[in-house]
Amino acid sequence: MQDQTLNDPLSREGAPFLLQALHWLNQVTAFFGAVAVGVAACVLSWEATARYLFKIPSDWQDEVTIFLLVGATFLACAWVQQQRGHVAIQALSAVLGPRADRFRRWLSDVMSLLFCCFFSWKSWTLLLEAIEDQQISGSAFGAPLWIPYGSMAVGMSLLVLVLFIQVVSAQALKPT
Repeated sequence: MQDQTLNDPLSREGAPFLLQALHWLNQVTAFFGAVAVGVAACVLSWEATARYLFKIPSDWQDEVTIFLLVGATFLACAWVQQQRGHVAIQALSAVLGPRADRFRRWLSDVMSLLFCCFFSWKSWTLLLEAIEDQQISGSAFGAPLWIPYGSMAVGMSLLVLVLFIQVVSAQALKPT
């Protein structure tokens, strides 16, 4: 197995300060994403316990859990891409030659970058609208919508930066 640091331009020794800062920021957001998943598990456990053992109904836990899981997903997505931990289709790798497979991976990164740029832009417009209009969720809990939209905007922006670095450095074109 090849050393992961050789495949990750963000973790190389001597990488420019901004690349190292992005690497560190991705680690921090992934940590908070992991904490959010743990908190969501605790909230759901409390909800089940309170409802069935103590007969305490509540309506806030579903929305809080959804917000936490949305935040965890988007905040950790740049770290996952940086590690190349996303789900990949290996069937084409077995059929294509090494050069064609590297080009396929690079093209996939370019297409992902284009899609994520659009998604990031839309996330920022949703966030700004939610803040400007003071939007809240439609439930009785009435949580502010800037919370999930903010995590979407930040997470997708970090993902765009990681994808851009990977495309520009032609990381996918390097042999695995």
